[in-house]
Amino acid sequence: MSSAVAGACFSISAATNNSHKNSSSRSPLPFPSIAFIPSRGRRSITLQRRCYVGSKPTILVAEKIGEDGLKVLEGFANVDCSYDMTPEELYAKVSLCDALIVHSETIVGRKVFEASRGRLKVVGRAGAGFDNVGLRTATEFGCLVVKAPRPNTIAAAEHAIALMTAMAQAEAKAGDDQLEMNKLVGKTLLVYGLGNVGAEVARRAKGLGMRVLALDPFVVADRARAIGADLVRFSSLSAALANADFISLHLPFSERTWITLSDHRFAIMKKGVCIVNVSHGGLIHEDGLVKALDSGIVARAAIDVFTEDIYESFKYTKLLQHERVTVIPHLAASTQKGVSTDLAEAVVGALNGGGELAATAFNAPMVSPEVPTELKPYVELAEVLGNSLRQVASRGVGGLKNVKITYASARAADDLDTRLLRAMVIKGILEPISSELYVNLANADLIAKQKGMRLSEEFVFLDGSPESPFEKITVQLDIVKHMYPESVYPPADFKVEGKVKDGRPYLIKKGRRNVERNCSVRRIM
Repeated sequence: MSSAVAGACFSISAATNNSHKNSSSRSPLPFPSIAFIPSRGRRSITLQRRCYVGSKPTILVAEKIGEDGLKVLEGFANVDCSYDMTPEELYAKVSLCDALIVHSETIVGRKVFEASRGRLKVVGRAGAGFDNVGLRTATEFGCLVVKAPRPNTIAAAEHAIALMTAMAQAEAKAGDDQLEMNKLVGKTLLVYGLGNVGAEVARRAKGLGMRVLALDPFVVADRARAIGADLVRFSSLSAALANADFISLHLPFSERTWITLSDHRFAIMKKGVCIVNVSHGGLIHEDGLVKALDSGIVARAAIDVFTEDIYESFKYTKLLQHERVTVIPHLAASTQKGVSTDLAEAVVGALNGGGELAATAFNAPMVSPEVPTELKPYVELAEVLGNSLRQVASRGVGGLKNVKITYASARAADDLDTRLLRAMVIKGILEPISSELYVNLANADLIAKQKGMRLSEEFVFLDGSPESPFEKITVQLDIVKHMYPESVYPPADFKVEGKVKDGRPYLIKKGRRNVERNCSVRRIM
């Protein structure tokens, strides 16, 4: 045993494939997976990390992806390319795999996760959709579902910007000097939805000299500012619509977003506004758009998606033939180059431990790519604080009932995205004592609820510089039963407190004792 793991308790589980079906030259050999259980050192805290010693993980590719993506996978794992499998063949193979990559044909439901017997840790979905993957079931089984939307994202964003530029030039040729739409610089763009595509549109619009407003209830102000946009609350939507020269829609399609732009929204828009929708059909009331175009409220519209298939419906005749409407095919979604590479990198990152910060995970706390860099030491700190609570409570979750996280910061609470930190506290508390299920960001909240743990969050505003996200983080536990005698820890609320100094996490208080020691998470390799 190497010195890196000396003194650590660990267990080894091996999966043997006695009847391996060779569907491709890329079929792997069976291997053991090793999961290390935490050791208890006096000077450092070692947390559980799943890693692969002396072998590689196995990735099952059930649908074709590009060769560039396969090369990325083969550099990290054993790759089994088995296409056109029956459900029974998929169930048999998935029990021997750590990751599964699919496109749109393979159904990844409960039977797949049950057949994996807990081994499947990542499902990679090529493309931006996930209709064929059971997200709730994946979360229940602790499996991350990752995507690779970036290439299509960039194409869609550039598509939207190109349409805005074209509309501006069209207005200039129309000779309407009052609209002054022959340029984008200085104009105001309202982006509906600051997700992957919306964020890229905002970045590009900002680079063109536009003022960017963004409406998204799931985005914090910090992320919007990092992109270059001013976040708009729903209470200020009317003012934003009244000032926007361009409106670009980048919303997911759901009951909540159905007919986002309807007659009452058109009525309060700035006269001469231009509208772009390269996102989803059903976001705009098409008849209301025709009326707004006829009245001059909307100067121009560029659309490549409709509520219904334009080839099966004659209801869009007026819209399609309107002289101020640009109608084009849904082209951005056809750009596939690079998708396989991004997906492969997302799957590898998740298997390699980076899944805890995966910005492409569907069922983990969704964070922008910019956030993890700033939060990385706080993420480590949150997990250590959770683990510290577990060490003083009685074994099992019986001593872990009410947990409260307090964030002290000079930033406003609305500017802080704490979902990642909350999940890491839960992970630190539950992972070492939940042997029946590997706890990760995908299922931390669910497992906490199942174990009867009640968790709350509180924000304390401090005067000071908002350069760092948090001054300190405190996690408090209502002790039900101590592991140690009451003379050591009297019955009371038990607190652990930490901060980040010089980019490193420090534990500064444990119970009533002041401590000042670095508590970086160490990986056992």
